[in-house]
Amino acid sequence: MHIAWLGKKSPFCGNVTYGREVTNALLSRGHRVSFFHFDQPDASSDRTTLQEVSIPCLFKSQVYTIPSPKASKILHESLRQLRPDLVHASLTLSPLDFTLPELCADLNIPVVATFHPAFDNKRLNFSSGTQHLTYQIYAPCLAHYSRVIVFSSTQRDMLIRLGVPKDTVVVIPNGVDTEKYFPGFSTSRETIASRRVFVYQGRISPEKNLEALLKAWKHCQMGKDCKLIVIGDGPLAAILAATYGENAGVLWKGFVADEAQRIDILRGADVFILPSLVEGLSLSLLEAMSCGVACVATDAGADGEVLSNGSGITLSTHRVSTQLQTILPLCRDHPELTALLGKKARQRAVERYTLERNITQLEKLYRQVAAMPKVYLGHLA
Repeated sequence: MHIAWLGKKSPFCGNVTYGREVTNALLSRGHRVSFFHFDQPDASSDRTTLQEVSIPCLFKSQVYTIPSPKASKILHESLRQLRPDLVHASLTLSPLDFTLPELCADLNIPVVATFHPAFDNKRLNFSSGTQHLTYQIYAPCLAHYSRVIVFSSTQRDMLIRLGVPKDTVVVIPNGVDTEKYFPGFSTSRETIASRRVFVYQGRISPEKNLEALLKAWKHCQMGKDCKLIVIGDGPLAAILAATYGENAGVLWKGFVADEAQRIDILRGADVFILPSLVEGLSLSLLEAMSCGVACVATDAGADGEVLSNGSGITLSTHRVSTQLQTILPLCRDHPELTALLGKKARQRAVERYTLERNITQLEKLYRQVAAMPKVYLGHLA
C-alpha cells in the first residue's frame, strides 16, 4: 500500500519517535510511505520530493504546531499529485488536525489518525485540566476521521463518552523493537562507581513530575551508594539541575540523541522511574521494560495498564514523592526484587508491546479502511 504519513521529524518527542519507528517498519514490510512533516518556511522551499513533503509552519514545539497559512493548500496539492491509498496522521496538536478530514474527503482519500495526548485516567469528569480539555475539543473533529488509533482502552472509553463513534476508535498499543532493546552488557554501568543505578528518561517539564522523584531521592539520601541518571531536556532542566546537583548522586545527561547510548544506559540500570502526572503510553517505559529493567511508574495514562499483572510497581498520581520515599529504599536494598521485576517487565513487553505486533495490527486496519466504500466520506460535505 501507499501510505501518506503526516507527522513531525523535530523537535525530538514521543510523536517523532512514533512516526520514525512505524514508518521505518512499514517500509521494511514493502509498503510505500510518503512522509509529510512540518518544517520552517525557509527550510521547505525545495525539499518536496516523491517520498517526502515539508509542510511549512510558523512554529513547532514538542507539544504543538502552528502551520503557515499556505500549509493546507500545499498538503492538498501534494496529496492530489501523490494519490496515496490512505493518509495516516500522527496528530501534532495543530489547527490542521481539524481540517484534515474535510481535505481528505475532497480528494476521496480515507484518513486515519493516531491521537496520543497525555491524560490522567482518574479524572473522569473532564471539567478541568488542560489535557482533558484537549480531549473535549478534539472529540467532534475525531468523529470525522475514518479511524482513530489510541493506545489504551481507557482512552477509547473517554472518546466514546465524548461522542466519537465506538466503531471509529481502535486500540493499537505503542510498540518497542524488542530485538533492539534487550537485556545485555552495559559499558556505561562499568564507568559508574555505584552499587545501584536508577534512571529517569523523558521530558523535563511540569507534567512529568521529575521534581517529586528528586525530592524523594534527597529525602532518602539515596546518593550515598546509588546514582540517578536523568536523560532528557525541557523547561525545568536548568533549575532542577541547579537545585539537585551531582552532590546528591544525580547525573544530568541532558538530551541523548544517540539511540545506542540510550540503550546502553538502560541496560546498565537497576530501576527505571517515571513519576508523571499525565501520560499517553510512554515509549521510554516500554524501552526500559524491553531492556529488562525493573520499572516504577504512576498509573497516569496507559502506563498503569502496561505495568499490570505484576510487571512493575505502579504509583498513584497523588502524593508521588511520599510514595517514592517508601519505594526507593525498597528497590535499593532488595536487588532480588528488582531482578524479578526486570524479568517480568521484559516478558510483558515481548508478549504485548512489540513493534512487530503494532505494525501487524496497523496493516490489518489499513486494509479494512482501504476497503471501505468511498461514499462514506461524503458525510463531511
